Amino acid sequence: MSAAAKKSDPPATASSTPTPTAAAAGDASTTTVIRNARHRPSKLKLCYHVAISNSLYILLAPFAAVLFHRLSHHTLSDLTFAAHSFTTTSNPSFTISLLALAAVLATVYLSRRPRAVYLLDFACYKPGPSHIVTRETFMSQSAKAGVFTDENLAFQQKILERSGLGQGTYFPKAVLNSPPNPCMAEARAEAEAVMFGAIDQVLAKTGVKARDIGIVVVNCSLFNPTPSLSAMIVNHYKLRGNVASYNLGGMGCSAGLISIDLAKQLLQVHRNTYALVVSMENITLNWYWGNNRSMLMSNCLFRMGGAAVLLTNHRRDRRRAKYQLVHTVRTHHGADDRAYRCVFQEEDAAGRVGVALSKDLMAVAGEALRTNITTLGPLVLPMSEQILFLASLVGRRVFGLRSLRPYIPDFKMAFEHFCIHAGGRAVLDTIEDNLALSPWHMEPSRMTLYRWGNTSSSSLWYELAYTEAQGRVRRGHRAWQIAFGSGFKCNSAVWRALRTIDPAKERDGGNPWVDEIHRFPVEVPRVERVVESSPAPAPETKAAS
Repeated sequence: MSAAAKKSDPPATASSTPTPTAAAAGDASTTTVIRNARHRPSKLKLCYHVAISNSLYILLAPFAAVLFHRLSHHTLSDLTFAAHSFTTTSNPSFTISLLALAAVLATVYLSRRPRAVYLLDFACYKPGPSHIVTRETFMSQSAKAGVFTDENLAFQQKILERSGLGQGTYFPKAVLNSPPNPCMAEARAEAEAVMFGAIDQVLAKTGVKARDIGIVVVNCSLFNPTPSLSAMIVNHYKLRGNVASYNLGGMGCSAGLISIDLAKQLLQVHRNTYALVVSMENITLNWYWGNNRSMLMSNCLFRMGGAAVLLTNHRRDRRRAKYQLVHTVRTHHGADDRAYRCVFQEEDAAGRVGVALSKDLMAVAGEALRTNITTLGPLVLPMSEQILFLASLVGRRVFGLRSLRPYIPDFKMAFEHFCIHAGGRAVLDTIEDNLALSPWHMEPSRMTLYRWGNTSSSSLWYELAYTEAQGRVRRGHRAWQIAFGSGFKCNSAVWRALRTIDPAKERDGGNPWVDEIHRFPVEVPRVERVVESSPAPAPETKAAS
């Protein structure tokens, strides 16, 4: 762990206080605010980590002591005379050649070094109160639709009660209307509200003018109108004519990190510019109106939301940027048929289009995660963890010690914060077990799922916003964003905080948590029942006189 983390993190406490849940979350009941204890490694492991991390200094210390001892017997005039003797007796042409070679190598290194990419700021969209959907509202709208069988209504209720979603998630108006009216106009209205709402906030927070944006990348899997969503942004903000705009579709919940990676590559080519990345999903035209249970899952989990991120390669903006992008790692298992079809948009037996989630989804996600962290591990893990992993591998493979358990690297030694795509409770449970994470590390993902639902590719930014609103981000901290998406893909991004984030300064807009963060985290029961409304009593009739 970084020194900043040790100095600034408050002592770990665990307490619970009953308090009303967020009014903005639309829950009229009471919940329990909890305090997850901050994870800290054991003293033995921490000592081992410090010793290995500083092994070079430990090995050089005796040589430095001997050198200092020898130099202490000489005066300053002795050292000056020795340096003068070397310059006069050495070959001048050879010295000049060495200096020229060093200058050439330094120039080549500086010219080929990747440009640093900074995250100036980001904003997450928060819909208005008219968009709130409780569990009871969800079931009421589903029943009123008249297209679901009683068995599938009960199935949706069972999924909803165990989903980990709270009472304050959001739907577009087209789905909440009675009767629902999904159409192209409503889908465009939802897209405009989400995109422009988030972009307006991030531009206001950073003070960047729209005409200074040179790159626009938008990702939305299931809604791809003509003109494109990126063209809608160019038109609305009157961006300059040479803006490089890209619209990514069909790439699933991990498309947000694909957009970040694409913007990073473009910023290596376009000098001194800004890149606007917008991640969202559209619910209006992608609500499933059939009775295929594998397609009904998405109805229960996906909700309205989006985020806008402003990146730059301006060196002068480093001092005011929040984060620096350190690594992006993308892995794709699309060559495997089982992985390719585990999240698949198709028609059901009745001809209604939906996104089917396969029973193999969790197994495929686990395999994709292993591939991704195998690539990411050597880039981020400290040497202390790599040595333990190598020792375990050698023991099993070379010496045949099958009884020796494979060592799973402790990624908590590499990152202070984890932003794991809030795809569903089962996804979060699996990753928590595989990476041996604590409830404190999982808190941003679980609270995002509870408060906002699965907002697809933008969920990672709601999670990072939660971490900032809790006042946990300190200068030097590292955050790992990891997401899964159809195809099947697993993508990672690693950020390093360039400054300590003050939650009080986030109240200017863009962070949807700041007004209600004091009510989180809350305890999320394994099952939260849908309260069925009792039928209204029959009106009394007066007897005829």
